[in-house]
Amino acid sequence: MTHTPALPIALIQLEVPPANVVAQIGEQPRWFIDALQLQSDEYLIVRPHLGEALPAFDQIAGAILSGSWAMVTDHADWSERCAAWVRAALEAGLPLLGVCYGHQLMAYALGGEVADNPHGWERGLLPICCATQARHDPLLQNLPDSFNVWLSHRQSVVTPPAQAQVLAASAYDGCQILRYSPQALSVQFHPEFSSRIMRACQPEGGAEDGPAIEGRDWGRELLAAFWQQTRPAVAERLQGA
Repeated sequence: MTHTPALPIALIQLEVPPANVVAQIGEQPRWFIDALQLQSDEYLIVRPHLGEALPAFDQIAGAILSGSWAMVTDHADWSERCAAWVRAALEAGLPLLGVCYGHQLMAYALGGEVADNPHGWERGLLPICCATQARHDPLLQNLPDSFNVWLSHRQSVVTPPAQAQVLAASAYDGCQILRYSPQALSVQFHPEFSSRIMRACQPEGGAEDGPAIEGRDWGRELLAAFWQQTRPAVAERLQGA
C-alpha cells in the first residue's frame, strides 16, 4: 500500500508584531509551531499582509488564523481578502481555528460585528466559563466548565454571526469561543501563549497580568485537539479525491 503524506496545516500570519516583540519571541507562526511541536513538513506559513496568496483548500489540512496588532475595523486590503477566503473555506468544509484577531476576523467575515470592547483592554490570565453546549463540542468536551486562558485584546466580537454558537464567555467578553460549523471554531484567547510570550507582548513598562500557569494548560489542550482534528480531515479528503 502506498503511503500518502498528510497535508500541512496553514498558519495564516496576520500582520507582524512590534520589533521589540519579534526580537524576544519571534513572529506569530513560531508560537504555534512551538506549542504544537510541529515538524517542518507539517505546516505552511502564509503572510497575506505581504501579498502572499492564500492557499488552495486541496493543498492544506486546515488553517489557523493568528492574532495581530492590527484592528479588524481598519478593513485593510489584506484583511478583507482573508475574510473572503474564510467564507469560501467554510463552504469547502476546511477545518479552521481563529485566534484573537483571527477570531474577530472569522466572526466579521460571517456576518458578525466587531468593535472596541466597551470594558476596555482585557489582558492577563483570566477565567472563561463554558456554555452547556460546550460539553458536546468535539474540541471542548474534555475541558472543564471554567478554566483560565491568556487574553490580550482591545476589540471584541460584540455581535456573533447569526449561525454561530456561543460556547464560552468571560466577565468582559460574551464571545470567547464561537462555533460556526463542525469544522470551524474561533477563540478570543491565545491557546498558543505561555507566560514568556505574554510578558513579551505587554506594552513597554507594563507588568505581566495574572500568575504563572499552574497545573494543566487547558487552552493548549484545545489547540492540540484542533490539530488532531485536521488529521482525519486529511484522510477523508484524500479518499474523496
